[in-house]
Amino acid sequence: MKRAFVAAAVVAGVGAGLVRRLRSRAASRQDDLSRWLVVTVNVPPERFGETPEPLARLKDHIEIRTAPAPGGKGTELAARLCGNGRTGGTGPIARLSGNDPRQPVREALREAKSLIETGEIMKPDAPPTTRSTPGGKLVGLVTRRASGEGRL
Repeated sequence: MKRAFVAAAVVAGVGAGLVRRLRSRAASRQDDLSRWLVVTVNVPPERFGETPEPLARLKDHIEIRTAPAPGGKGTELAARLCGNGRTGGTGPIARLSGNDPRQPVREALREAKSLIETGEIMKPDAPPTTRSTPGGKLVGLVTRRASGEGRL
């Protein structure tokens, strides 16, 4: 009888901990949607002009801010989703399947940085290989996925 009581107490404790962890994960994912995504642009703040076209396309869905980068190393360009219509997950499955609502913001920031610094939006050469091999298919898949999901 004692063992059954101890086992039930352990199971209840583990269950309560699991529920608490799942709730905190769900709350942190909602916070992820409103987190600022930032790139540093190699342009002084006083030379930073109007909103770049890639970010202007999303102007109804994002907030944009600029600030001097630490150490006088350019300008920080930041954007985040705004509004109550935000839906979708931000976990690894959503990111890999292309359903993360922050992917267009990441892509727009990357394109804006490229446009400001070089005057054009830099894209990888296509096709990445000349022969259709398993490795070439993998490189092509990764290259297509990277356009919407880089490190920011």
